Amino acid sequence: MKISPETLNDAALIAKVKNGDERAFTLLVKRYEQTVWGFAFKLCRNQEKAEESYQDTFINVYRKIGQFDSRSKFSTWLYTIVANNCLMKRRKRKLDSLLESLDVAPDMESEDVQKQLAGWDDSPIETMMNKELREQMDAAIQELPSDYRVVFVLRDLEDKTAEETATILKLSIPAVKSRLRRSRIFLRHKLHSLMTA
Repeated sequence: MKISPETLNDAALIAKVKNGDERAFTLLVKRYEQTVWGFAFKLCRNQEKAEESYQDTFINVYRKIGQFDSRSKFSTWLYTIVANNCLMKRRKRKLDSLLESLDVAPDMESEDVQKQLAGWDDSPIETMMNKELREQMDAAIQELPSDYRVVFVLRDLEDKTAEETATILKLSIPAVKSRLRRSRIFLRHKLHSLMTA
């Protein structure tokens, strides 16, 4: 009986990719495209930059798959590549002072987004207040220094553990906790200032 590549676990699929199996690489991309896109968008806060990081990530994976040694999970390696791509783009373009607001949300027609939205019966006033709060939160997140933002996104938006975040960013766990604490203090202060202004 022939085994279908779709049913292979990551390790087996990666082994096939390392041996030049392009179909296996396509399946690997399909398996992780939502994860990569979502994380890139949360870090970059801009659809165009997220698309660039998404593409760059899978180009890097294709070129460097031979370097993946399976000591960590493949998804951890992906998060590291996405974070590095996003941070490098920011440094190269010196966009810290020119970051744009989160104007464009992810594809609202996608099945994942529709599932998240299902069952929300907010009144028009609640909808307006949620939109305003989201915009204020996005603006505050954009003001975080990039080193703090990536920790905040991984821990509080991607629900990664301190250990996973430390592995992805090659930081110590105390450094992750410190940056997360500072991020939260900054955001709490910023949002409080916005709400009371």
